[in-house]
Amino acid sequence: MTDPSPGAAGGPAIVTGAAGWLGQNLVRELGPRRDRVRCLVRDEGERPLVEVIAPSVEVVVGDVRDPAALDRLFDGAASATVFHALGVVHAAGRTREFFDTNVGGTDLVLDRARRTRARRVVHVSSNSPFGANPSRDHRFTEDSPYNPYLAYGESKRQAEELVLRAAEHGDVEAVVLRAPWFYGPNQPPRQSRFFSAIRRGRFPIVGDGTQRRSMVYTGHLVQGMLLAEGVPEAAGRAYWIADAEPYELRDVIATVRAALEAEGLEVSPRRPRRLPLPAAVLAARADAFLQARGRYLQAVHVLGELKDTIACDVSRAREELGFDPSTSLLDGMRASIRSCLDRGEQL
Repeated sequence: MTDPSPGAAGGPAIVTGAAGWLGQNLVRELGPRRDRVRCLVRDEGERPLVEVIAPSVEVVVGDVRDPAALDRLFDGAASATVFHALGVVHAAGRTREFFDTNVGGTDLVLDRARRTRARRVVHVSSNSPFGANPSRDHRFTEDSPYNPYLAYGESKRQAEELVLRAAEHGDVEAVVLRAPWFYGPNQPPRQSRFFSAIRRGRFPIVGDGTQRRSMVYTGHLVQGMLLAEGVPEAAGRAYWIADAEPYELRDVIATVRAALEAEGLEVSPRRPRRLPLPAAVLAARADAFLQARGRYLQAVHVLGELKDTIACDVSRAREELGFDPSTSLLDGMRASIRSCLDRGEQL
């Protein structure tokens, strides 16, 4: 990948969530080409995941909700670009975690960025502040209204608003990137379980499978983050960052099957089972009931979302940032699978 921001190349960077799925891919891009990359990781066990990438990588261990940890992260980091990639996507049982980390953590990052006079904040948001599309042909644009999907969506909406408000008031220079479902190397266990279920013919297709999903290869999202860092006119703006076109869910599953086979793995001949649409509707209702009481069950939440179309239009990012998502779904899925196999994972 060519650095799209020559004015920022070699300059200092701060990365939150550096040991996460997106964070690792970003640090692998930044580390060899920057003089200093300060990375926040959650615990000592995560340190080696990023520390070995390049001599320029410095690791700070701590919680984004801890002001003292952020003081260490931002110490001496004036003029750095802050890549705020950290966020809780699936809470460990309680919805409060979404707000403590996604909102509270973002507030602290913005405060430290303002105090240290960071060059720019690139904030990674989500599709969830916008909920599901009203029809299968509809795509979200940057002008679409907020319609948060349950607690995670509301937490990411609040975080977005903090960032955009800070930019509007001149506290920091900031850009918001809205990213949908990730795929790509360095994936977490939940994505490996997704691959395993498809390989064994156990991942269900809800309804007829024609509901569409925008997805983003992690390499595309890293490209978008670097572009958002370097394009002056992007300050104060929000952008959807995703693959060029949304995919039908049935095509995603078929592509994963093809990618598994292309990487030498035997795939069950059993075709994906069909799950009636009302089953996902019931799951969504159960999810809403539980979250209204502060509880979160990942399996129920994911099943409830499988019925929906969640698709976006990346035209603004193409036109204003020069974003060019050229990796195919098949090639991206193969890269993700190879990353798992290289780590010795059993899919």
